[in-house]
Amino acid sequence: MHAETAWRALTSHRFLWSRWPWTCAAYLVTGAAAGLAVLLLATALLAVGAALTIVLIGVPFLIALALLGLPVGVLERARMRLADTRRAPVPHRQPPHPGLASWARTRLAERGTWRALGYVALFATVLWPADLFVLVCALVVPGSLILAPLLLAASEDGEVRLVKLVLIGSPGAAWAVVPIGVAMLVLGLHLVALYATPRATVARVLLAGPGGDALTAVTRSRARLVDAFDAERRRIERDLHDGAQQRLVALGVTIGLARISDGEERDTLMAKAQGEAAAALAEIRELIHGIHPRVLTERGLAAALAEAVDHLAIPVSVTADLPRLPPAVETAAYFAACEALANVARHSGADDATLEAAVSRGRLRVEITDNGRGGADPSRGTGLTGLADRVAVVDGSLSLSSPPGGPTRVVVEIPCPPTGPPA
Repeated sequence: MHAETAWRALTSHRFLWSRWPWTCAAYLVTGAAAGLAVLLLATALLAVGAALTIVLIGVPFLIALALLGLPVGVLERARMRLADTRRAPVPHRQPPHPGLASWARTRLAERGTWRALGYVALFATVLWPADLFVLVCALVVPGSLILAPLLLAASEDGEVRLVKLVLIGSPGAAWAVVPIGVAMLVLGLHLVALYATPRATVARVLLAGPGGDALTAVTRSRARLVDAFDAERRRIERDLHDGAQQRLVALGVTIGLARISDGEERDTLMAKAQGEAAAALAEIRELIHGIHPRVLTERGLAAALAEAVDHLAIPVSVTADLPRLPPAVETAAYFAACEALANVARHSGADDATLEAAVSRGRLRVEITDNGRGGADPSRGTGLTGLADRVAVVDGSLSLSSPPGGPTRVVVEIPCPPTGPPA
């Protein structure tokens, strides 16, 4: 989860009732446990390997230590989803040949393997103690204050020392610290979420690389675009064949019958032909509107967006003061906004949304915000991947902020020199 997303979630009134602070706490709890286990395992491999290297028996142990980042990376990329909903790419490539030797040579030659080993060293020496310290300060201390009456009742000598610091000797004092513990717990949950976000970012950078598997992502994006364009071409062919083409065939037959008829029958056939021509024209216009709305061509992006929100089931407030932009930019932005708004209507559970569009410093920025349940994840097939692919065609970018509990915000940015005055 990005820092900006984390800040929006922290300032949301739904923060304490969402699952995010608790998943972040689970991330730190499992991190403390896993870090201790990694420390013990790494220490054992290093000690055995160093002691037995003189007789060569310890070499496999040292190789295992060098490759320890691989299983730790798998574990950490899975745990990372507790604090960061984005899927972390795997930075390792397939070995060129089958077999253990080819696999080991490939892994030992990769920078990702040594970044993962660096993460193991950081995890075992710094990160898990920091996780444990934050947990103690944020949850254990407030929890002991909240449970002070129960701890005092269970004490045999009539007094209890909370977290080895505060001595409680009477029920009144025990109940007096309960509200302090509740307030500290609220602050502690915010602290846990604030700490977990950069903590997960450190793991992501070391285990997935600063840019992740960028080449694979671009290749997959292009493949998805090709598939989408091919599916759209087949849809257009099907709509033309089943609709306008059939009407045009019927129109030709009707006109042919009218040519060999006369009198009242000819007038009837010509009237029928005129109706079929009008129906075919209406179907073609509807098909063209689905490909490229007429209002977008004639009046620009601002007018097209204002018209698009009229067909949604939820109210959307539109703010768009835009000049005319290059056609490719307007088309990409329009369909990206429509797809984002359709996702809001179908998946978010929102009852209100806003759409803001503006051009600043040579970039078009379209922002869609809703008050729904949040937790949007591109990997769950909500159309966000296709939306990102669409804007990538015009060198644009998409960012998503959707903490559990909301709000969800989708921002599309596309570089665009204006071509005319505000519409």
